Amino acid sequence: MGETNRTTDVSASADIPRVHPGLVSLGTPNSMRRQFDFWDDSLEGRRLFSELLGTFLLVMVAVGGGLVNARFGGHAISTGAQVVAPALMVAAIILFMGAVGGAHLNPIVSVAFALRGDFPWRRVPAYIVAQIVGAALATLLLWALVGKHGGAGLTLPGHGISTAVAMLWELVLTAGLVSTILGTASGAQQIGPFAAIGVGSYIALAGLFGAPVSGASMNPVRSLAPALVLNDWTSWWAYLAGPLAGAVLAVAIARILRGPGGDPSAIQAAQGTLGSWLRGNHGRPPRQRGPARGNDDGTGRTDP
Repeated sequence: MGETNRTTDVSASADIPRVHPGLVSLGTPNSMRRQFDFWDDSLEGRRLFSELLGTFLLVMVAVGGGLVNARFGGHAISTGAQVVAPALMVAAIILFMGAVGGAHLNPIVSVAFALRGDFPWRRVPAYIVAQIVGAALATLLLWALVGKHGGAGLTLPGHGISTAVAMLWELVLTAGLVSTILGTASGAQQIGPFAAIGVGSYIALAGLFGAPVSGASMNPVRSLAPALVLNDWTSWWAYLAGPLAGAVLAVAIARILRGPGGDPSAIQAAQGTLGSWLRGNHGRPPRQRGPARGNDDGTGRTDP
């Protein structure tokens, strides 16, 4: 009787794929059969949502710092805290969902990765749209919660600084930021999640000395989302042209330092490593097929 039950159980599990325990993960969360699931278009919606959410959180901090400070008299949040807070948020976003879609959070980063050959151009427009939507939603929510105070979240040149100077300042700062991002994403460094420390540190340092000059935006959607919603386009071109030129310069620098892009580590950093368990298994770990084990009670029944 016990033998019959065992034969039936093994036959019933014949359609379950055999998976060696050591292959349950291939080094990235929730990945098994396909190490490069960023090529799977069916997962693009998750990646775009991660970009929207990440940019939303970043702009909430970057724009919200100035708004909240102005709302409570201009002394509630120090200047240092206002420029360091976005850096910490970027580091947190990279750590908690960078593997989903790359955590670009910035159209300039998406363009730089594409120029470098680490990210397909066909995916850039959707990423930029997601970033714009996330930034606009964050700006609208901030205005609804605390109102339009001070500069209402606009990024503007500092006192006595021309738009041209602010543009050049943004160019230099963005070139450094994108160089940091491309460098930490490169296989030459192999630092993985520790890239969050490098990128976050650069944003904080650039903000500490660059914010009085240009606002140290280095991100068009952070600057243009308030301008779009408020319909105030003062000096807007500096915060588009400067970062874009800086990104192109950073890609050229990366070419000089490390040669052509497209190495596997850089591709995974740019595109994320969003994986899945076996297709059709709805996210549940796969069951293993093998000889059924009998219980110790002598009945011949097999373990579940």
